[in-house]
Amino acid sequence: MINRKSRDDIKKMRLAGNIVALVHQEMKRVIEPGISTKELDDIAYRTIRQNKAIPTFLGYNGFPASICASVNEQVVHGFPHEDVILKEGDIISVDVGATFCGFVGDSAWTYPVGKISAEVERLLKYTQEGLWAGIAQMRDGNILDDISSAVGAVADREHLGIVRQYGGHGVGRQMHEDPFLFNYSVGDKTPIKKGMAIAIEPMFNLGCDDVEVGPDGWTVSTVDKKPSAHFEHTVIATEDEPIITTKLLEGNL
Repeated sequence: MINRKSRDDIKKMRLAGNIVALVHQEMKRVIEPGISTKELDDIAYRTIRQNKAIPTFLGYNGFPASICASVNEQVVHGFPHEDVILKEGDIISVDVGATFCGFVGDSAWTYPVGKISAEVERLLKYTQEGLWAGIAQMRDGNILDDISSAVGAVADREHLGIVRQYGGHGVGRQMHEDPFLFNYSVGDKTPIKKGMAIAIEPMFNLGCDDVEVGPDGWTVSTVDKKPSAHFEHTVIATEDEPIITTKLLEGNL
């Protein structure tokens, strides 16, 4: 059963999402050549705890960190590590969740490390465009496939690979709730209703679609080792413009 959020639930989700946005604000500030992914994880943990929230990822099914730090060909679920030092030309997807007042905010962003190549810059640009295209379809009266089709159309137009084994998901009191959201059209006619909350998260590759899980049982990478990008916001449907909970709050709720 898909749980629709009340007005009070939405307020709490926006507070949780604001904390996630604060983490990303810090990530944007500190990511540069020479920093380790463990340092990024430490910064995220401190930011979440200083704001009286719980790092949702830490301990989730045994996951050992507060962020997923996925570098270059790594798609999702990368482990932060003191030995992984970012260098000029890398890209890194930072995925982070925070639980506040019993509700979860979940968002990922892919950051350039210094100057990146034109083709990788293009990958980031159009993966982010896929996110915004999906968000625009998140409104009462549409169906899930409207989101999936909008996301996938961007990848198809730009001849980018689409990660097919992973996708978006419902979110609320738990990080992963129904429904699952594909990043390409599968004909899912599940109706989008006012108050439904979904983490929309395109994952596009510079090469083929295919990915594999590494020896750690978590880290997902492209089979052809070409770069992958990942952008995600937690979004709540309304009858009009969708509410993006994982952005910095402005003014009153």
